[in-house]
Amino acid sequence: MPKQSTIPTFSAQQAKPVVKAKDRDPIAAGQRDAAFNRSASFNYFLTDRFEAGIALRGTEVKSIREGKTNLKDAYGLIKDGEAFLINAHIGPFSHGNVFNHEETRTRKLLLHRREIQKLGPMLHGKGLTLIPVRLYFKNGRVKCEIALAKGKQDWDKRETERKREADKEARAAIARGQRR
Repeated sequence: MPKQSTIPTFSAQQAKPVVKAKDRDPIAAGQRDAAFNRSASFNYFLTDRFEAGIALRGTEVKSIREGKTNLKDAYGLIKDGEAFLINAHIGPFSHGNVFNHEETRTRKLLLHRREIQKLGPMLHGKGLTLIPVRLYFKNGRVKCEIALAKGKQDWDKRETERKREADKEARAAIARGQRR
């Protein structure tokens, strides 16, 4: 009697185990902002918004992915036909070495020439300034949304707060009415 083989046989069409792909970081994928300037809309009237690239070093990009960015005291400046971002704080990269970046260095904003020419005269006479509103990733590149801003007075801030509270109360009343 012939001995039977104990080696299992596999058919060619047998399914392979599915390897689950690792989900990408939501900040790096562009699903969530890397940094948002919450005080900008409270302290300023924001008018025109522009999307600008930023000239960064490698460790700065990695720090932004880690979420170590603060735009609270940052502002934009146009000088000699170039736009710059000043006082934006990007923390040191956690795995960086002696070649890590300076945290609050001046960074160049990458805008089209016609956008810079449009912004230049607006900033010089009317009490307007450039304020960074948010940092985010778009196709793997860091982008900064900057806005033309005019400073609010204290009474403007109180009025904004009153409107916000009234809207909140109205939404709560509507939600209570829908539950009944």
